[in-house]
Amino acid sequence: MSQPVGLGTLTWQPALSQPHLLGGPVRAALESGSLDADQVFVTEIDPNLADTAAFCQAYESPLENSANCVVVAGRRAETETTAACLVLATDRADVNKTVRKHLGVRKISFAPMEDAVSATGMEYGGITPVGLPGGWPVLVDTAVTGRPWIVIGSGTRGSKLAIPGALAGTLPGAEVLELAI
Repeated sequence: MSQPVGLGTLTWQPALSQPHLLGGPVRAALESGSLDADQVFVTEIDPNLADTAAFCQAYESPLENSANCVVVAGRRAETETTAACLVLATDRADVNKTVRKHLGVRKISFAPMEDAVSATGMEYGGITPVGLPGGWPVLVDTAVTGRPWIVIGSGTRGSKLAIPGALAGTLPGAEVLELAI
């Protein structure tokens, strides 16, 4: 796979060549072979610029090439379900209708920051669909899979990953749906 293009002023390197830039769960997922690590690239960034809007502006990376991963928690009776949703930064996930119905839960909300950080083992602002806990559904918007490259978190605030959009649809637990509103 060739180097990422159209992602701003950043220099991208094969992710496993820079393991110090990866969150522990991300590094473990790439090393396990559950994802084609040859298609995953990493770049170091200023941790203060990890939030999508600040990142895109500072590094001249188009917003439509970034994707946000949000952790949601739903409940039906005594059963709790945690999932991740991946949508382009230009869109919002339809959590209250599409995601809630797909997961079969009555109530759903964004997981509290402390819970998301604890459950994923990743830093807030760096949570990514790569390396999430086993068994979690990873709901990927169809628009994400249509992008040649997307920028996502790396498990830390100090770097970002670039992957082909189509690769997001092959992540462990991934389900591709029309999520955006």
